[in-house]
Amino acid sequence: MKDGIYKIAAGTPHIALGDPHANGAEIMRLIDEAEKLGASVLVLPELCTTGYTCGDLFLLDSLISGSEEAIDAIAAHTESKDMLVVLGAPVPFRGKLYSCAVHIFRGKVIGVVAKSNIPNYSEFYESRMFTAWEGENARMENYDCPIGAKLIFRQEGGELTVSSEVCEDLWVPDSPSVRHALGGALLICNTSASNETISKADYRRSLVAMQSAKLCSAYAYADAGAGESTTDTVYSGHNVIASNGSILAEGRLFGDELIVADIDLRHLAHDRRRMTSFGAYKADGYEIVTFALKMRETEFTEKPDANPFVPAVRTELDKRAEDILRLQTAGLIGRMSNCRIKKCVVGVSGGLDSTLAVLVACRAADALKFPRKSVVAVTMPCFGTTSRTKSNAEKTSELLGTDFRTVDIGESVRLHLRDIGHDGITTDVTYENAQARERTQVLFDIANAEKGIVVGTGDLSELALGWCTYNGDHMSSYAVNASVPKTLVRHLVAYEAGRLPALKEVLTDVLDTPISPELLPTDSKTVVQPTEEIVGPYELHDFFLYHLIRWGTSKSKIFRLAVAAWGDKYPPETIDKWLTVFLRRFYSSAFKRSCQPDGAKIGSVSLSPRGDWRMPSDCNVIE
Repeated sequence: MKDGIYKIAAGTPHIALGDPHANGAEIMRLIDEAEKLGASVLVLPELCTTGYTCGDLFLLDSLISGSEEAIDAIAAHTESKDMLVVLGAPVPFRGKLYSCAVHIFRGKVIGVVAKSNIPNYSEFYESRMFTAWEGENARMENYDCPIGAKLIFRQEGGELTVSSEVCEDLWVPDSPSVRHALGGALLICNTSASNETISKADYRRSLVAMQSAKLCSAYAYADAGAGESTTDTVYSGHNVIASNGSILAEGRLFGDELIVADIDLRHLAHDRRRMTSFGAYKADGYEIVTFALKMRETEFTEKPDANPFVPAVRTELDKRAEDILRLQTAGLIGRMSNCRIKKCVVGVSGGLDSTLAVLVACRAADALKFPRKSVVAVTMPCFGTTSRTKSNAEKTSELLGTDFRTVDIGESVRLHLRDIGHDGITTDVTYENAQARERTQVLFDIANAEKGIVVGTGDLSELALGWCTYNGDHMSSYAVNASVPKTLVRHLVAYEAGRLPALKEVLTDVLDTPISPELLPTDSKTVVQPTEEIVGPYELHDFFLYHLIRWGTSKSKIFRLAVAAWGDKYPPETIDKWLTVFLRRFYSSAFKRSCQPDGAKIGSVSLSPRGDWRMPSDCNVIE
């Protein structure tokens, strides 16, 4: 549970209808299995001590007393286990029978959540046996614990905050889980017995995912399985664990299996703080039950996503790429239309970012029904330009049909350096930035002459690192790549290479070219300033950026996640080195982001000072 990461399990025991003793043994087996996997919480189906489909057998005293004996045996079995167990059972209370989620921890029943909504339609006829819980919580003498619908179970000194609802409670308009979440629960457990019909699994999956998204919570759904399949109904054991709208684990239909997922509850708490529309803490009528789960470091069930900005599935990646390109294009169209501009100017270097920018500019021209010549693509070779990148800039621009121009800025830069007293030989920051600022001046002046706007090429990763020249490539009229991280830029260009056969060869070479600002002298063939050797691998920096901005994660936790995700490629000391570099550069370059140009937001991580990320221009590194 270190860093707020908990392993949650949902399982389906193979039920013997009407045999609480056998069911108890099966439940204890699943508890042992979940313990071996390191689970902190195990959720089991509705009425699993007896079986959900017992019908009028629930009227038999022997079945109810057998269930109570099974609960006692299960509780005793958990005495030495560091796990909260949530299971479904019939619970008699004050002359009525309730379908309940029984919460067991270290040998004791610590609370019982009763079902609030009893289905009595189609194949369901629960009101024949069970009563819906209404009103406030009460006290159970036999377990010396609370019973009701307003209970929250909170780990002492930790982030695990749990509440439960039972099956149908999820399917109604006013689910108890809404109140649970507003009362502070970060994990909702559902002990369920949902029978299977055609397409119901899809609906159930969507329901669980969207409930977790709406509540900004984790949701663990444990479903009844094959042992319940009797008479006219079939059960599939469809277990689902979701967090904030994403399915993290899902059992196979008719698999009757145990599933586990790592839930970052600190992420959920972060989003609730960030979303001011998420209601303030409301625990009216709720009783808080605490339990002392030991703090330990959760071993990852699966490695953290090493490329959080890039979908792993190719089909999803292609769809994402097209959606992003459309967003970028729509933003540029909006700027050109609103300003009544019919031309745009793009500085093309033959690198990834400028290639993506000119591709977007051409899409915008097409959408506006402007000729491709309305896109003015300008390459500006100087001291560090290689023949490879210059050639790729020319080929890409000409194949796209743009108005391609070459402006050699070498002499202008030499004159400028002489004017300011620079020897023109020392390759210092002034030497480099003079080239970047000259290029920007050329672009803006051409834009003035053409009555157009300058389309910026810099990406999100460069903005995060401050890897741009202030009032040089840092500036434009509209920055189409401003919220696209470098790892995603690469995939967008690759997508266009696959979509545009005529450009495939040149775009593939752009993708294969080392990333470099090309500001230091070269023999025109050799890249002498590879960016990733100077500031570090962009794939690591994008990982750091995502976790810092999206989740507000501390340096120590980012390091832990990065080692788990990237440990096979980078040793821990290398990850630590570049993480330190990333944080230092991120905080020290805030002043550049404070006045960055407009640019379309395309994802959940953006550094726009107007829309997404506001911070002082001068701030110490916060670890």
